[in-house]
Amino acid sequence: MKKAVVLLSGGLDSATVLAQARHAGYTCYCLSVDYHQRHRAELVAAARVAQVLGAARHEIIAMNLAQFGGSALTDDALAVPTGGLTAGIPITYVPARNTMMLSLALGWAEVLGAPDIFFGANAVDYSGYPDCRPEYVKAFETMANLATKAAVEGQRLTIHTPIIHLSKSEIIQRGAALGVDYSLTVSCYQADEQGHACGVCDSCRLRRAGFANAGLPDPTRYQRGVSSAA
Repeated sequence: MKKAVVLLSGGLDSATVLAQARHAGYTCYCLSVDYHQRHRAELVAAARVAQVLGAARHEIIAMNLAQFGGSALTDDALAVPTGGLTAGIPITYVPARNTMMLSLALGWAEVLGAPDIFFGANAVDYSGYPDCRPEYVKAFETMANLATKAAVEGQRLTIHTPIIHLSKSEIIQRGAALGVDYSLTVSCYQADEQGHACGVCDSCRLRRAGFANAGLPDPTRYQRGVSSAA
């Protein structure tokens, strides 16, 4: 079987991408990054998802981006927005996070002899992050094929983004068809220690609307007093 590195956050999108990679016949090596985000619940979720979806191996790399701050996800002094999506790039954007994560995945892929990386970027139902756009992914892939011994010697790298042009409801429908149990995932920016979602951050709003638009019940575990109704 072909080997692939799959970036796995523990959220809905990356769980779907892992299921797609497995369905396509890849042996999947999952990589999660502990970048000192607001909670560890998503990393616990990533471990659950990797196990249930049959990853060959799951690694968690520590990378303390809280030392830099600059994002509501890495700096406790900055509040996570809860008023809904607004114009512009939100404060939950983590500077260069995806570039660093893809670089780590690239390094592991080269060691494994894996010419494929799967990345759950989405440019439709998302918060406007610049490092989730197709042109960014294409540029990183071009760089990777210039910068690695494997590529120079003939093993070109491909970065797969199978959900990049899908709406959240389409992502959920595809994952459901592949048997993804979304109750295992955590998407909330400020989940509690048990992984219960706040229901009001941008990520929660997109996720909840996605299930409603897909016509499927929302299995998200919400914090007390929060309704699952969209």
